[in-house]
Amino acid sequence: MSNRAVLEVIALDEQDAVAAQTGGADRLELVTDMAADGLTPSTAGFTAIRRAVDIPLRVMLRLADGFAAGGPREVDALVGRAEELREAGADEFVLGFLTPAGEPDLVAVERLIAVLDGARWTFHRAIDRAADRDGLRKRLADLPGLDTYLTAGAATGVDDGLPVLEAEAARTGEPGYEPQILVGGGLRLDHLPRLRAAGLTAFHIGGAARPQGWTAPVSADAVRTWREAVDA
Repeated sequence: MSNRAVLEVIALDEQDAVAAQTGGADRLELVTDMAADGLTPSTAGFTAIRRAVDIPLRVMLRLADGFAAGGPREVDALVGRAEELREAGADEFVLGFLTPAGEPDLVAVERLIAVLDGARWTFHRAIDRAADRDGLRKRLADLPGLDTYLTAGAATGVDDGLPVLEAEAARTGEPGYEPQILVGGGLRLDHLPRLRAAGLTAFHIGGAARPQGWTAPVSADAVRTWREAVDA
């Protein structure tokens, strides 16, 4: 991947993936069931998308809506899915779980990254629901493979999270702040100038790539508009 800003697009299937790549996406986040805010796709679905495009794919690891990993049985099931996807060739992932107190669920996260075996991964928007963002970052700082945080800066979205995103961007390189900030969650085109001015260089879109809504596929033209705006 070049040094240009990263544009990541959510893809549900091969049609989405091809359109996103055509429009200029650098990377895809693969999910299913957006009614539950994005769950783990099937291994067959991953394989079909992998054959359809040649850009990096980050596969969601989550079996239920929300940011709780569940009990031992649920974590076992998720580990099994991660193993299947890894064996099918998946080499980048998205995950992140919190305890009821809003702390990082290190038991679940460490079990998963053990089977990811060094694969790169994003800690997703669970950080926006954390009791202590800074504390979460520092507790995860030494975990292998973590190279990205997907965050809006606030649970309610980028509109409210802009000051947090700017402050965290200014701390890039500090302990816990080495992973790239991938901005997503209510992101709009008009946010980009302020975010780019703060030094942020990675952006994540889902609904913004689908002008006709989630029941319609990704629009290559919509992605192209974002590509041009991100690069401006």
